Amino acid sequence: MPVLTKDVIAQEIAQGHIQIDPPLDPSQIREASIDLRLGNVFRIYKKTNTTVDLLEATDYKELTEEIVTDKLLLCPQETVLGITLEKITLPNNLCGWLEGRSRFARLGLLIHISAGLIQPGISNQQVLEITNLSPNTLVLHAGQKICQLAFQRCEGTANYNGRFQGQDKP
Repeated sequence: MPVLTKDVIAQEIAQGHIQIDPPLDPSQIREASIDLRLGNVFRIYKKTNTTVDLLEATDYKELTEEIVTDKLLLCPQETVLGITLEKITLPNNLCGWLEGRSRFARLGLLIHISAGLIQPGISNQQVLEITNLSPNTLVLHAGQKICQLAFQRCEGTANYNGRFQGQDKP
């Protein structure tokens, strides 16, 4: 399946097929992706040393607490949940792939553990599973370009109607 390039992404946005709120600065549209910025709402894991049963009904919110901050210290080997500033709405024939930016990956930052697929028909802000794999404390800044989203055409159409449709908090 083809990946959309800069001109096609800009055209899809201009035609309203891809909707992004707040609107992107033109510098956020890259060669084959868009840069997304980090919001200021995070979920920090409680230090409970509890056993967590991985079931469909297990709620991550019971294991975390929400904080709002413009700057967050991320200690070595720590994971937090963040959220993109931008709300992404995709048509039913496009999906997306969240990826880190290499400038931050080279410093040990992961922006997702395993949930990088953005489903067709989605309309929400994207939750990021942000992990520091480095031996250094990293400082996250709200508003910084933290990750990129590449778009891919689907064969057929589908609409996401899952548990996280419409999310606006991590």
